Amino acid sequence: MGDVKQLGRVAVLMGGNSAERKISLLSGEAVLAALKAQGVDAHAFDPAEQPIWEIKRLGFARAFIVLHGRFGEDGTVQGVLETLGVPYTGSGVMASALAMDKWRTKLVWLASGVPTPRYRVLTPESDLAAVVDELGLPLIVKPAREGSSIGVTKVDSAAALNAAFALACKSDSLVIAEKFIAGQELTAAVLGDRVLPLVRIEAPEGKYDYENKYFTDAVHYHCPAGIAAAVDEQICAAALRAFRVLGCRGWGRADVMLRADGSFSFLEMNTAPGMTSHSLVPMAARAAGVSFEALCLEILQGASLG
Repeated sequence: MGDVKQLGRVAVLMGGNSAERKISLLSGEAVLAALKAQGVDAHAFDPAEQPIWEIKRLGFARAFIVLHGRFGEDGTVQGVLETLGVPYTGSGVMASALAMDKWRTKLVWLASGVPTPRYRVLTPESDLAAVVDELGLPLIVKPAREGSSIGVTKVDSAAALNAAFALACKSDSLVIAEKFIAGQELTAAVLGDRVLPLVRIEAPEGKYDYENKYFTDAVHYHCPAGIAAAVDEQICAAALRAFRVLGCRGWGRADVMLRADGSFSFLEMNTAPGMTSHSLVPMAARAAGVSFEALCLEILQGASLG
């Protein structure tokens, strides 16, 4: 308990102004309860309700970031906390900004040999027919800087591409079309310098969308994933490389698609993953023998600057 008291007063950053506010509040309440249960002097702090610089005036010694999406997971809050000199959990400014941007994440991964699906950036001037000819169908069209499957569409016909692009544009001016990967959906959670057991996601009709992610029990999760041991090891090693080449630290979660032939592709890296009752990092931690409370404490203890 003495070590816990040395952590000082902790702000659990939750809520915020992004499209993922509702999920962030659910995650934040769970983290707050877990930290309090272990004697941590933890308090909720919602940047949508009070200025972020109040953290310093209120005497917080460190911050646990459970803000999802823009203004919380994109380097913005991280930069403010560094300016204030308040250590925080998770990745730093550069890695947070990179990982939030799926296009630039792909550029780094491709340059570093991390497999990721073929894609094209879409603009109002794009020749959508040419994109379909190049990448084939189906396609996934999505905002490059959103999470929780917001604004994402699976496109099965060229005629549907315009509507999918328009939907994605409502969430972000930067939109990408990505080659659809048929196969098993997996996630690889990274905690410190290790990868936790992989989680395999089995969603109804393959629809692992916003509603199924957080508000239904229709999705089945398998952890350990139940895939071939050699492939499991390859994915874990690649996940750690994907995490490190972006400059990530502390914790995170990579989303991966595994094809029937054993090859795989990384879709994105999440630097402030969900911590709700349906969330994947706590699930992977449990499979590794790490309780939710211990997971939250380990993440908090890793808080740093720069």
